[in-house]
Amino acid sequence: MKPRITLLTLGVDDLERAVRFYRDGLGLQTPGIVGTEFEHGAVAFFDLAQGLKLALWPRASLAHDSGLQVTPRSATEFCLAHNVAARAEVDEVMAQAQQAGATLVKAAHETFYGGYAGYFQDPDGHLWEVAFNPQMLPA
Repeated sequence: MKPRITLLTLGVDDLERAVRFYRDGLGLQTPGIVGTEFEHGAVAFFDLAQGLKLALWPRASLAHDSGLQVTPRSATEFCLAHNVAARAEVDEVMAQAQQAGATLVKAAHETFYGGYAGYFQDPDGHLWEVAFNPQMLPA
């Protein structure tokens, strides 16, 4: 298999609240909520780097589409990492996320690999790492 991941979907409890967090709070670009004319179709897409998209979809809709039951949330099952180009950017993004309504999980700190990173959770509990990793700088 040669994976070509083009879309990351996060299940959310309140789609409008989640869109406000990512669009208004973090500044991600989106045309807004689409697909409302379809049962279980309401979703919001955000453009990320290099053609990757982030989708926000109600957890109930994701469960319906996959045929799985809605389960309790767990922040330790999946983490999105945002690698920035400079140490100071970590603090800037962490402050922006907190101001937007994120919960600070772990303040930015020096890491064992010679970088600097911190963690926050979005309003639905999804875990994000914001990191400056000198060995994996973004283009």
